[in-house]
Amino acid sequence: MSPAVRARGLAVGHDGRPVVAGLDLEVPAGSWLSVVGTNGSGKSTFLRTLVGLLRPVGGDLEVAGRPPGRAPRRVSYLAQSRKGGFVLPLRARDVVRMGRYSRRGLLGRMTDEDDEACAAAMAAMGVTDLARRALGELSGGQQQRVHLAQALARRADVLVLDEPTSGLDAASRVRYLDAVAGERARGAAVVAATHDVGEAARADRVLLLAGRVVALGPPAEVLTAPNLLATFGIALEDLPGGLVVVDTGHHH
Repeated sequence: MSPAVRARGLAVGHDGRPVVAGLDLEVPAGSWLSVVGTNGSGKSTFLRTLVGLLRPVGGDLEVAGRPPGRAPRRVSYLAQSRKGGFVLPLRARDVVRMGRYSRRGLLGRMTDEDDEACAAAMAAMGVTDLARRALGELSGGQQQRVHLAQALARRADVLVLDEPTSGLDAASRVRYLDAVAGERARGAAVVAATHDVGEAARADRVLLLAGRVVALGPPAEVLTAPNLLATFGIALEDLPGGLVVVDTGHHH
């Protein structure tokens, strides 16, 4: 079975200028790759390249067995920023239903399967009671959960999520982690960017970026003090009282 994502010598960037080069990785079906770094490290650029919004600057990349952007039904993308006014007074359930458009088209009739997928996704993210609320009236955390439900409703083979837990409280983060586990159980691969080292530690593999590949591998091997220092300009020390952040004064 071919991996959900395969990159060989991949360089990602803008206007032909690489932000990160030398990416060699595979993400098997049912696995979770956490992409960790600061703003400007190349996380979002890598994810946008995976979904076909940016062209690779160099190297080879396959997503769901095809060039990026060529298998839209099989890939679900949650962007980091969705700011801006809404042209239509969208309700929460309307936003979630958009996750099914790749299968039905903008004007296609929703089926029982679509309705079930949307209902399950909204339940997973705890937004069923918000279904009839206007999205613009919701808090930032509620909006994030609605957008996550949209990504889940797609039931894609590859989920590409940029800072999915941004703005979420502790209970909602647990819902998100449970949802990720559910997606992986049905065979979907998850590629999620985060600043959260604790969240990254739950993934199968971690990719640390700082305008370059700092490290790639299992969390226990990758999330080390020297690697985190190179990634964030801070280190974490495992002391008897728990993990302590050590500020070195050399932030990126």
